[in-house]
Amino acid sequence: MRRNVATLVDTPSGKRRGRPSKSLTLEQAEAVLRAAKGSNLEAYVVLSLMTGARTEEIRALRWADVDLDGEPDSNPPVLPHVDVWRSVRAHGDTKTEKSRRTLAVPQIAVDALRAHQRVRLETTRKSGRCSSRDDYVLTTRTGSQMDSANVRRDFRAVLAKVDGLSPKDWTLREQRHSFVSLLSDSGVAIEEIARLAGHSSSRTTEVVYRKQLRPVLQTAAIVMDGIFSAGRLKQAIGPVVSESDCV
Repeated sequence: MRRNVATLVDTPSGKRRGRPSKSLTLEQAEAVLRAAKGSNLEAYVVLSLMTGARTEEIRALRWADVDLDGEPDSNPPVLPHVDVWRSVRAHGDTKTEKSRRTLAVPQIAVDALRAHQRVRLETTRKSGRCSSRDDYVLTTRTGSQMDSANVRRDFRAVLAKVDGLSPKDWTLREQRHSFVSLLSDSGVAIEEIARLAGHSSSRTTEVVYRKQLRPVLQTAAIVMDGIFSAGRLKQAIGPVVSESDCV
């Protein structure tokens, strides 16, 4: 054909707007972690909330990608970490090149992964199979790889145990939004959050997670207040003149 006839058609606009994402508060996040304790999805919940990894990245993790010991005696020490280098996308790669990253994991995640590993090893032994470092970290109770439907179902079961959180009102991606929000509330710079989240630029973090980010324009004022105390500043520039002192 000599021309694209599709250009002659005016495409209709969508009738349904997507629901804006939200994030868990610190208290809600702690409640979700408690509810997930001992469940088949505990490792997933902890990893997604503590590292901000995407659901398709966590489901692609194999035990070969997990180092729960690190190298504490090296200089500098290497913390326990996970290698987020692939996903369950059709091509097997991460969403973007910058999404390939190695993420240190806090002790709570190390503990959850060790407990999960013990359960998986016992399940594998009972099934008569040999465990392998190529086994997926996140599996069903029968040992098969978890798909998105498995994770959604188990995640809703966890949320159902938390007072005030309705399973139908929360999605898996909002664990990632909560990760961004909690870091931002703790004063972590947006550029560092973008690196941890695997975004191609901090602009992506700002656009997608705008509601989860605290205003950054107040940062300079807060820091300067700490650098220059009111007393020292008063001595340096003299007393403040009020309108009543003017003639």
